[in-house]
Amino acid sequence: MGEIRLTTESIQYIALFENMTKAKILDCILEEERLVYVVKQGDMGLAIGKNGENINRVKRVLDKPIELIEYSDDPRIFLKNAFGPVSLNSVNIIIKNDKRLAYAEVPNKEKGLAIGRNGKNIEKVKMLARRHHNIEDVILQ
Repeated sequence: MGEIRLTTESIQYIALFENMTKAKILDCILEEERLVYVVKQGDMGLAIGKNGENINRVKRVLDKPIELIEYSDDPRIFLKNAFGPVSLNSVNIIIKNDKRLAYAEVPNKEKGLAIGRNGKNIEKVKMLARRHHNIEDVILQ
């Protein structure tokens, strides 16, 4: 796992989410327009709740959109989770010049969604890959 430094604000958001849902949160990234939580593997059901009750309650309290990503020890599965609704055909992780790189094969019609407006989705994935699996870069194919 890479180095994760949490701000005081992130810690407060994690504590609130865990108290309201009983799901274990491993990381929280604050973005201008949303909060991204990395949920412990197996706790996604708790985080969402029956019919989305838990996550919707947290969204109302925070008045912000929330994105949940399930953690996995396997970097390939973690990257698939981080890309959300984008379907990845494959993920290959290689070591080049002492750096771990991930090549994610995305269907052409979903590349725009994978990149996101102003690159915000791919930047989020790159940051999470770096923080959780020491992957220097994620390259779309």
